[in-house]
Amino acid sequence: MNAGYSIRWAAEHGLPRLGFLALRGVGDPFARLLSGDEGYDDPYSLIDQLRGAGGVQLTPFGYAAFDYELCREILRDRRFGVRVPIDPAVPLLLRRYAERVVLPPNPIEAPSMFAQDPPEHGRLRKSVASAFTPRAVSRLGDQVREVIAELLDAMAARGSADLIADFAAQVPIALIAEMMGFPAADRPLFQRWGYAVAPLLDVGVSWQTHRHAMAATAAMKDYLAAHIEKLRREPGDDIFSLLVSTSDQTDDELLSSASLLLGAGFINTTNLIGNAVPLLLSHAGQLDLLRLEPERWPLAIEELLRFDPPIQMTVRRVLEPVEFDGGVPLEPGKSVLVSLAGANRDPVKFPDPTRFDVTRPNAGDHLSFGTGIHGCLGAYLARLEALHALPALFERFPDIRLDGEPTRRPLSTLHGYAHMPARLKSR
Repeated sequence: MNAGYSIRWAAEHGLPRLGFLALRGVGDPFARLLSGDEGYDDPYSLIDQLRGAGGVQLTPFGYAAFDYELCREILRDRRFGVRVPIDPAVPLLLRRYAERVVLPPNPIEAPSMFAQDPPEHGRLRKSVASAFTPRAVSRLGDQVREVIAELLDAMAARGSADLIADFAAQVPIALIAEMMGFPAADRPLFQRWGYAVAPLLDVGVSWQTHRHAMAATAAMKDYLAAHIEKLRREPGDDIFSLLVSTSDQTDDELLSSASLLLGAGFINTTNLIGNAVPLLLSHAGQLDLLRLEPERWPLAIEELLRFDPPIQMTVRRVLEPVEFDGGVPLEPGKSVLVSLAGANRDPVKFPDPTRFDVTRPNAGDHLSFGTGIHGCLGAYLARLEALHALPALFERFPDIRLDGEPTRRPLSTLHGYAHMPARLKSR
């Protein structure tokens, strides 16, 4: 393992981790919210504690916002950027050394568009945006239905399943692999790499977790580099072949774009589908309504996204002095945690926000996919997959029951289940 990786870990995760552990030990709700092994199963009670009187709040780790209008404004305001530097509280020598360490291309480090501000962000996003428009995604409807039917058939033959590994993850993996020209036999690799890299979106991960993520990104880089070379020689009719042959992206940018599409293309949708199942099963009246009136499913998907979002938070960097009404002045260079889950539970925007209601008229106003120039590129695709997967699952297995308590992944940013055993009974 590259020795520089340990320096990056110490600067970006090791020192913050010590702070989290110390503050968590005295019951600080913000430290508990950010440390995935504490409070990840029910972050909403912590968010309610932190909402306080509203406005931008000063925390031990920077600023934080939990109110809907404020979160929305920050996400759309060009006075905030996405490139978040190493915390200035880290000793200068360590910070300078760490900033020179180059990590393998991955979804959350520059030159990934996820971590780029304008104008570079716009150039990189434009290269792939056309493949994720509603019109382009709608053409995948038949493929989505075919994949779902195959998965349901396989589950029915067994009579039981892990609804995450066998269904919720397999639907988006199959689609994104098809869109990028990957062989079907390699899908398990993408799942393994994606789950290994996902913790990097958190702050304060352990050295073991970070080392595992770095090994995964290195393996993913080698695989993607070979795939790019193959597509240059033998282009297919997939979107990634088009990107490789027509875009002005450098090799490192192509690698980062591919890793972003691969990771974001399946983890968020996996969490959306997975989070929905126990929620619907525990609200039998809501599920019965959807069975009687299936035209309500599109709005139900929005309420599922609002109520238990697959991405709980994101971070922005203050680029210039900012002060919102009733809030603390924001200093340039510091970070702001934007709580998407908090915005979605703001009672000012969503009356009675802790009530799950598939008929909620403004459910689609949620911020689960962000907003502004960094709004989720694959939002329409995720909705399409969930809109086909969930009704098909409950139609095929009307008496589906969870076989014990499902287990959450111990992450604070990406909110979803690791395992969900279920007993099935086909119609």
